[in-house]
Amino acid sequence: MINLLDLEPAALDAFFAERGEKPFRARQVSRWVHQRFVDDVGAMTDIARPLRERLAAEAGIRGPRVLRDTTASDGTRKWLLDAGKGNAVEAVYIPEDDRGTLCISSQAGCALDCAFCSTGKQGFNRNLETGEIVGQLWHANRTLLMDGIRAPWVEAGRAPITNVVMMGMGEPLANFDHVVPALRLFLDDNAYGLSRRRVTLSTSGLVPWIDRLRDECPVALAVSLHAPTDALRDGLVPINRRHPLAELMAACRRYLDKAPRDFITFEYVMLDGVNDQPTHAHELVRLVRDVPCKINLIPFNPFPGSEFGTSPRERIRAFARTLQDAGIVATIRKTRGEDIDAACGQLAGQVQDRVKRRLAARIPLAVAR
Repeated sequence: MINLLDLEPAALDAFFAERGEKPFRARQVSRWVHQRFVDDVGAMTDIARPLRERLAAEAGIRGPRVLRDTTASDGTRKWLLDAGKGNAVEAVYIPEDDRGTLCISSQAGCALDCAFCSTGKQGFNRNLETGEIVGQLWHANRTLLMDGIRAPWVEAGRAPITNVVMMGMGEPLANFDHVVPALRLFLDDNAYGLSRRRVTLSTSGLVPWIDRLRDECPVALAVSLHAPTDALRDGLVPINRRHPLAELMAACRRYLDKAPRDFITFEYVMLDGVNDQPTHAHELVRLVRDVPCKINLIPFNPFPGSEFGTSPRERIRAFARTLQDAGIVATIRKTRGEDIDAACGQLAGQVQDRVKRRLAARIPLAVAR
């Protein structure tokens, strides 16, 4: 049976066209699923009963099964979601004064094995399907509305999630063919209606896929940088051995031609004694000077078995000042949800690793089209 959460706008149009239905039916159904968050085709009361019955026989709305629902002291909420066969992924809701942000996962595990990331230490099992990615946003909105969330940015009856960041478990661009249809649903006016500026995809630097994203579905781009030189980044972010920094910076400049924002966000986890020295700050200035950007400095969030420590706060501030003195916008990310392991780099879920880690060298050079 078809899961309606799997169908991007064009696919939903085709679904109804193949059944001899008019195009407006796809828009009707999309609004019921993605704006009213129904989980039963029978609830679509402005659709004629015969069509509802036919639709119910062929399709359904299958949201994620929740294994655990945890709320932190700061209001951050994390859902552990069943991904089948002993796997689970995590989605995190982050409420702020003027927005509600959802951090979404794209894979069960991750093959890139970045040295400081809890997800990467688990290995990799599989890519999530489009419906499993979209289902995280569908579930978060539905659950928060049912819980009667009250926040300044939420109008009565409106979806509480205003921003989506593809920064959860997995490398989104390594699951391109399922992530992009999900992005299209996030942006579609008959679905979630988010602006491109409010949807951010974070990548470790898969250069061919950055170019393809620019051409097919440009959203705000964040790059997990974490080091200012190839020698250092090769050890922290192994995909750098395939796509070194000069290649990555060139891809970022190309992306800006179609990006919804006029800058790239570079994420930089501050690791005590590893990448946080004054020389690193000056090298970083030289690296990004030709790329309009904002640099987000992220205090390292420890997890069990990690070999790294968190940079002292004053060292992080000094690092930021060096960047700011060079005319670069630099911010220090506020840690959220740390007491429930929902902070940046801490998402671990539950993954039955079916491949060896350190697969960065095996990611294909060419982009399959």
